[in-house]
Amino acid sequence: MEQQQTIVKKYVRYLKLERNMSPNTLEAYQNDLEKLLAFLKREDKHVLDVQLEDLQTFAAGLHDIGIGPRSQCRILSGVRSFYRYLMTDGYRDDDPTELLESPVLGEHLPEVLSTAEVDQLEASIDLSKWEGHRNRAIIEVLFSCGLRVSELVTLKLSDLYLEDGYLRIMGKGSKERLVPISTRAIKELGFWFDDRRHMTIKPGEEDYVFLNRRGAHLTRTMILIMIKQQAEAAGIRKTISPHTLRHSFATALLEGGADLRAIQAMLGHESIGTTEIYTHIDTSTLRQEILEHHPRNNQPQR
Repeated sequence: MEQQQTIVKKYVRYLKLERNMSPNTLEAYQNDLEKLLAFLKREDKHVLDVQLEDLQTFAAGLHDIGIGPRSQCRILSGVRSFYRYLMTDGYRDDDPTELLESPVLGEHLPEVLSTAEVDQLEASIDLSKWEGHRNRAIIEVLFSCGLRVSELVTLKLSDLYLEDGYLRIMGKGSKERLVPISTRAIKELGFWFDDRRHMTIKPGEEDYVFLNRRGAHLTRTMILIMIKQQAEAAGIRKTISPHTLRHSFATALLEGGADLRAIQAMLGHESIGTTEIYTHIDTSTLRQEILEHHPRNNQPQR
């Protein structure tokens, strides 16, 4: 496989000579591509092995670190240009950016689901299917705990402290945090564990909380497909993803009067500035209260 550095140099030469880019535009394209290359280095991936789910994780990461929608669109445009070049020059047979969505300009946040819509999503799940309780538990844990999808798929049984009402989460940069889990989410996990006990689990996969029918842990793409299909089944017209449930979690807490720094700790954000995407109100005007209960804890259990 050709060295990644060589491929990038050829791409830059192509932009300069064949697309006749100005020095400023060329520098902007290079800077944006560097963001992708830094991400791939952390993920230990070569540019030629990248798939759609990798780029979706990269795009979600841009949002997480507080890069605005307009800048996100520019960066993703540069990524598309790079992969179109790789196809044109014969490095790849496919374009992984073909289904990559850009953020909608002019919107402060992506779609957010209300608690009622999350209930609607869960109610549409067919519990007679083997994966029914698993999918309900996945949606409930995402909504009740605000996890990143990467944190959900790597969640281990040894990370669960359900008697104490906490999950131990290993977030970005190997930073550990404790996240409270609602009684509703614990109940849904219990139903899934009843089904999980009857599965044949692959060696080495025994500690993962969520498994596929072959007894191996799930991937981010599997979760994305499941949630999109479930939204369609529930008649929800919004464009949603696993990240939507994380935003819905944070928005619900903010509306309940939670302090931004408490939300920051729950989400695992390094900077309070990242958390401020959830409000137009200056942080000094927000109520300085202890984190109030998530809406799930204020509902009668079913």
